[in-house]
Amino acid sequence: MKNKALPFSYKRTDGLKRKARIKHIMYGESVKIPKERIAILVGKKGETKKKIEELTKTKIRISKSGEVSIFGEGDGVYFSSQIVKAIGRGFNPKIAIKLLSPEYNLYIFDLYDYYNTKNALIRIKGRVIGEKGRAKQAIERATDCYISVYGDTISIIAPYYTMRYAKEAVEKLIRGSRHSTVERFLAKAREEIMFLKLKGEKGWRAKNEG
Repeated sequence: MKNKALPFSYKRTDGLKRKARIKHIMYGESVKIPKERIAILVGKKGETKKKIEELTKTKIRISKSGEVSIFGEGDGVYFSSQIVKAIGRGFNPKIAIKLLSPEYNLYIFDLYDYYNTKNALIRIKGRVIGEKGRAKQAIERATDCYISVYGDTISIIAPYYTMRYAKEAVEKLIRGSRHSTVERFLAKAREEIMFLKLKGEKGWRAKNEG
């Protein structure tokens, strides 16, 4: 069940005793997460799940198989599903909740789109992580992003204006580029990102101080 509208209505009586019929559209979306991530999504005494529900004004139901059903109105279902997907792909809930901000996006690489053997997947994940995590950390620092290498996926949470740099850096490593090549790419990316940040700050000042 995905983005399925579930219409229902109720009656409301105002101060003048007039009855108005208000119609709301409820939406539902289903997300599958690994069983071992269910406890992380629920959190201690259900606190993580409850927090996501409160922040997105949704209701979340989780089956023992890892099927997560999300119900709510408007954008809340979308933001809630993005957070659930991120937690399912190995992110800490505190990082996943950043997806509540329209500034942040989630991107997931399915490694089976590139390679079809278990040994190849292990090798590629090792390349993206790098020795002592250095390759992964370099991409995160340069693009202000968060990377999770989990199962047969590599996922990125990043601001919209740096996501394309983070994606390109990760994909270069997936496709076999040398780490030195990616380092040169990231050096150039840092300069471009700094320019975008300055441009954005100047635009904000002009709008708010003009």
